[in-house]
Amino acid sequence: MLEQLLPPPIAAVERFDDEQPADLFPEEEALIVNAVPKRRAEFGSARACARDALRTLGIAPVAILPGPKREPRWPDGVVGSLTHCAGYRAAALALSTDFRTIGIDAEPHAPAPEGVLEAIALPAEIERIPVLRAEDPKICWDRLLFSAKESTYKAWFPVTRRWLGFEDADITLRADGTFHSRVLLPDTPVAGFDGRWLVQGDVLVTAIAVPA
Repeated sequence: MLEQLLPPPIAAVERFDDEQPADLFPEEEALIVNAVPKRRAEFGSARACARDALRTLGIAPVAILPGPKREPRWPDGVVGSLTHCAGYRAAALALSTDFRTIGIDAEPHAPAPEGVLEAIALPAEIERIPVLRAEDPKICWDRLLFSAKESTYKAWFPVTRRWLGFEDADITLRADGTFHSRVLLPDTPVAGFDGRWLVQGDVLVTAIAVPA
């Protein structure tokens, strides 16, 4: 899915199950020592994807540990993003000489739980949902909006090191498989992002990649 959304030379690796056990570094194992099996499987598979992507870039595998805001910390000279949801785990990485930032997010392609849209969407975004549903009723636009907001934050934070709330970005979804995120914060170092989205089976994916 990601290869359809992200340009080369981004290294994108994805898995649709956890059948291949992932070897974890001791530092990673310590993060999930008390986790339930489902969480352990997701965690391990996502990091296996990341290490495969690092190899594609010619970089030796390393432990992928969280930063202060739970963001993955990459080796020097690497930018990237991780995501996982039911039936999907993925990583997208690139050299910082090629891309400034990357943000990806995957979600189940199903309606968002009750109350989620109202909690994460601006009034203007909610007003646009019926128009989008009329254009393509097969797409769960509320869940897609949530995913686009997540990808926006993942692309935003590594560049700015600043928090970005759901209410701080106005997402314009388009039925052609693209979206635009307009950042609403004052004195923002990044005005917005252009992204792409794709639905395949039971999974939807959103992705942002900003060239260096």
